[in-house]
Amino acid sequence: MNNAPHDQQLQHILQTMKNAHLQAGPASAELRRDRLMRSIALIRDNHAAISAAISADFGHRSLYQTMAADLVTTINMLQHSADNLAQWMEPEAAEVPVPGMQAWIAPQPLGVVGIISPWNFPINLAFGPLAGVFAAGNTAMLKPSELTPKTSELLAELVARYFDPQELTVVLGDADVGQAFSRLPFDHLVFTGSTAVGKHVMRAAAENLVPVTLELGGKSPVVLDVDADAALAAARTMTIKTFNAGQICISPDYLLLPPQAEATFVTAARNFMRQAFPTVQANPDYTAIISDRHYQRLLAVLDDAKSKGARVVSLAPEGEPDFDARSRKIAPHLVLDVSEEMLIMQEEIFGPLLPMKTYATSASEAIAYINAHPRPLAAYYFGNDPLHQQQMAQQTTSGALVINDVMTHASLDSLPFGGVGASGIGAYHGIHGFRRFSHAKPVVIQDEAGTTNLRLRAPYQEKTAIIASMLDQSFQTQQQ
Repeated sequence: MNNAPHDQQLQHILQTMKNAHLQAGPASAELRRDRLMRSIALIRDNHAAISAAISADFGHRSLYQTMAADLVTTINMLQHSADNLAQWMEPEAAEVPVPGMQAWIAPQPLGVVGIISPWNFPINLAFGPLAGVFAAGNTAMLKPSELTPKTSELLAELVARYFDPQELTVVLGDADVGQAFSRLPFDHLVFTGSTAVGKHVMRAAAENLVPVTLELGGKSPVVLDVDADAALAAARTMTIKTFNAGQICISPDYLLLPPQAEATFVTAARNFMRQAFPTVQANPDYTAIISDRHYQRLLAVLDDAKSKGARVVSLAPEGEPDFDARSRKIAPHLVLDVSEEMLIMQEEIFGPLLPMKTYATSASEAIAYINAHPRPLAAYYFGNDPLHQQQMAQQTTSGALVINDVMTHASLDSLPFGGVGASGIGAYHGIHGFRRFSHAKPVVIQDEAGTTNLRLRAPYQEKTAIIASMLDQSFQTQQQ
């Protein structure tokens, strides 16, 4: 679509797809697998054009980061679903109260699923949900981000080449189109983006009682316990904080550590930058900030922290600027001595800034701090004491917990990916995506005698006496 569609056009597209889905009946395993394999072919056949479009939209995007996170990881997700969907489709037998009765749970396609995907990983976060959507036998409408226009336009062109519009269609447009899209009566709606926008999406979907999967992000903490290897934690944390220039929903958003580890972490972070990014501004491995607005927002957050007393440690290579408006590249910055009134501790950062907050005595204080704030999409813990690891797992609630690493969980198709509370609703990836985009339909075949039906049939006098006796016996057993 070259022109932004109006509400009526969107309604017509959706209704046409719904009618086609109903007329075709449940998609076979072969058709589902074919859709998944066509998705893989779309990405693989056009990887160079996709990579170029993403980099153009960013101003510069690391080719390796695009290939690793947007292309290969997404292909693996689609292939995993293709390899396993036949098994996932099998009905699940259920227990029955009497012999002769049969019961099972049949996974049934929902219908047409809407997907609103973001700009930071425009392929992964569009086709990642589709791995579950297609495996479950659904069709889909995709609204990619207007902040990556070249990538979104290319996606629309490629999808039209590889898919019938009644299988998958792309809707292009700005935020107004996104709002109209979220108001459509889908059979399910997936949104990836900010918590603030997620509230509007959920409110719009509620008008049609559309179930939602919301992946919203938030402030994901890194906790260093007193026994943690601070240098190792710094290398692993900065690996992800510099990936996509920190523009990741599960990127480390702040650090909680004991005072004695602070200097070691800062030194190790400097060493990491010397080895991984000896230059930033001219380095093809270092990604730019997506837009001027986000670039200026990050600088404003940094200035706000400085004005309120934070110590800022720039990790820019020697002789290079901390940031450059022409390239929209911002070198990583560590922000020390942070306080709650600073914007950097209130907003999701989505960039290469890392605030560091110390706790006085034990990691229990860090756990209390996390629990006093909205639940994050991920939490990361560094420490080797099994009891302390268990305390972190049991006493905090987050979309995921990774111990002694950062972001590892996102690439494991065996694990659900999603948030909790303010960081999201629902999860997908692998079988969890298949289940998320299926209706678990109970099916029962009554036994020939109609046993469970007969117990509800009048007259009730004799049946009442039997139930009363059963209740009395149950009460007496409990008293004993």
